[in-house]
Amino acid sequence: MTYSSDIEGIDALSASYNEIRKEIGNVIIGQEDVVKSVLISIFSNGHCLLVGVPGLAKTLLVNTLARVLDLSYNRVQFTPDLMPSDILGSEILGEERVFKFLKGPVFSNIILADEINRTPPKTQAALLEAMQEKIVTVGGTTYPLPRPFFVLATQNPIEQEGTYPLPEAQLDRFMFNVLLSYPSFEEELRVVKNTTANKQVELRKILNAEEIEYFQRLIRNVPVTDHVLEYAVSLAARTRPGTTLATEEVNKYLSWGAGPRASQYLVLGAKCHAAISGKYSPDIEDVQAVAEPILRHRIVRNYKAEAEGISVEQMIKRLL
Repeated sequence: MTYSSDIEGIDALSASYNEIRKEIGNVIIGQEDVVKSVLISIFSNGHCLLVGVPGLAKTLLVNTLARVLDLSYNRVQFTPDLMPSDILGSEILGEERVFKFLKGPVFSNIILADEINRTPPKTQAALLEAMQEKIVTVGGTTYPLPRPFFVLATQNPIEQEGTYPLPEAQLDRFMFNVLLSYPSFEEELRVVKNTTANKQVELRKILNAEEIEYFQRLIRNVPVTDHVLEYAVSLAARTRPGTTLATEEVNKYLSWGAGPRASQYLVLGAKCHAAISGKYSPDIEDVQAVAEPILRHRIVRNYKAEAEGISVEQMIKRLL
């Protein structure tokens, strides 16, 4: 799939994005910002972490997305006894007395890692390595993962007893950390009306794997002006306490700031946000639009911030 120019490609991406959102809206009521963030992650070739209480349609969203994008999909329920081989696959001894590799659920285009903080660090690390390298190595043999490859992990913010929270270094592998909120009264009314009746929705396939890979390459080609680049990098740098760009509030309330990966994702996210909006180059508003979910899990508050009730979101808003 190719277009005569990048401009034509961006127009096609913007049109496809609007079609995808409309199609998903036939099943998912509300959660427009969440859908937008997930689609930006996919087109930017990143991964997404969703944080929300049970019953907010996280699984339904991923399932719907896979159908609309015509991609293979697997859901893995993370539990304390889950082993790395349960995700990656394992070697088994076949009838011919020869070892053969049995692929695990990770060999799909979209993986839903449900409640990723309920499994031990060894199993978390196995998935995170696959996310970063896009390969799986078992028994000395390397197996490439299908492209595009996208992990959407969920975390439950309540019932933290018996969980294994992802360390900051591993959270950094996720492009976005998206918080899901409860639906409004009107949205919940529509949800209940639709889900308690015999209503079947036929979803159209809008894109396929080849087209998504094309759009992922296209996003990399979107030009960025120097002042937008400098704004994105300085925004990430200003979150780092003890450095020259750090503000007085950052030095007072933060113990750690965002690393260079945040700068990369701010630029990529801004490119994609501009493209899906029909713009051919991002501006500072596009960087600001994606800043909160990119910085949220890369900033660590100190005890003073916790004692005074200063949230990460408040800190990001002040920096913006």
